[in-house]
Amino acid sequence: MEFQSINPYNGQIIATHQSQSPSETNTLLDKSHEAFLSWRKVSIQDRAKLMVRAGELLRKNVEVYAKMITLEMGKPITESRGEVNKCAWVCDYYAANAASFLADEEIITDATKSYVKHDPIGTVLAIMPWNFPFWQVFRFAAPTLMAGNTGVLKHAPNVFGCAKLIEEIFTEAGFPTGVFQNFVVHHDQTEAIIAHDAVKAVTLTGSEKAGSAVAALAGKYLKKSLMELGGNNAFIVWKDADIDQTVKTALTARMMNCGQSCIAAKRFILVDEIYDEFVSKFIAGVAELHAGDTLADTTKIGTLARKDLADQLQSQVKRSIEAGAKLLAGGNQRDCFHEPTVLGEVKPGMPAFDEETFGPLAAMIRAKDIAEAFELSENSKYGLGVTVCTTNIELAMEMASEVSDGAYFINELVKSDPRLPFGGTKRSGYGRELAKDGMMEFINRKTVYVKS
Repeated sequence: MEFQSINPYNGQIIATHQSQSPSETNTLLDKSHEAFLSWRKVSIQDRAKLMVRAGELLRKNVEVYAKMITLEMGKPITESRGEVNKCAWVCDYYAANAASFLADEEIITDATKSYVKHDPIGTVLAIMPWNFPFWQVFRFAAPTLMAGNTGVLKHAPNVFGCAKLIEEIFTEAGFPTGVFQNFVVHHDQTEAIIAHDAVKAVTLTGSEKAGSAVAALAGKYLKKSLMELGGNNAFIVWKDADIDQTVKTALTARMMNCGQSCIAAKRFILVDEIYDEFVSKFIAGVAELHAGDTLADTTKIGTLARKDLADQLQSQVKRSIEAGAKLLAGGNQRDCFHEPTVLGEVKPGMPAFDEETFGPLAAMIRAKDIAEAFELSENSKYGLGVTVCTTNIELAMEMASEVSDGAYFINELVKSDPRLPFGGTKRSGYGRELAKDGMMEFINRKTVYVKS
């Protein structure tokens, strides 16, 4: 089977990738297990040297990698450069911190000595999405490999060029053969890969539907799983917020990556006193977003990654308008490009409120007061993150317990940071990535008890 990488900006074919057969996949999985048996014995210090080298290669070749990201999934080149540099940061972070994260934890009991030892578990399968084709992989790979595990990557078919480059980075950095491998396979091989004895765990970043299917397979074969799924983040603005600064933050929170992010702000919940001012200034900001050649530094808004994604967003816009939402800006689609769109007077029951909108669509929602704003925020099957904008920091911090999501940001867009745990609740998945938590997901926390 062949896969084509297609530039969503102009429809040109970038490359064709030949899939591996099931027997070839099995051979690679066996190789991954063999590599694990020796990799787990490599000192953390030596692993760190290789991970630092991977970060150096990312920075050295940022233009090469950024161009591939932009060509394959359509984000502006300036954003692609930022993604590559963030990958280098996560490499450096785990190289510097893995030793302390993995250190033995002594616990006082009636034993002469008792402690928890942190051992790697084996091969971890990563099923990754196209929207951040480098970052999603590196935030998995850096802690997983530093912990002494091996990794196999099943990337989204439209970004197999990125997947190939990522494998080359680890190879060029000096990681032993088999420690990190890229699989070019159709999803019909997923169950066989998860079932293979070498695979001890699976991590997936993707849609709710994909997460449900893979989690079921992981459960069937009793494999540990981590799911980072969709989101419908609320961006709550109180009447005392600095509106000009809040609008700047809101534009980035919604339009970065052309809105194709699980943690993008999607529902803007505005207390009534500032609704009109915020919406007016947000629309003015949207009008300044320059669309054009995604390889040009002046381009601020790109295409969606595929036409079917743009079609889906257009359907959500039209159905929301039919349900009573007001079209305030944008609303048009041309192939993979969807205009940045603003809908006003959005309410529960409309697609723009209830569904994850994976593209440049901002839903403006009125709330009579702070209490109703939080009620509306919680009215979602998703639970990735919430932003609250206000000058009353103390009250905002007190309200953190009112939010069931995995993240609560005050006066900042929800974003991932290697130093902080990342993950969601409800239909947004389970488990945590990044920080120490991310490394502990795929570790055997082994109790050691000594009596003499």
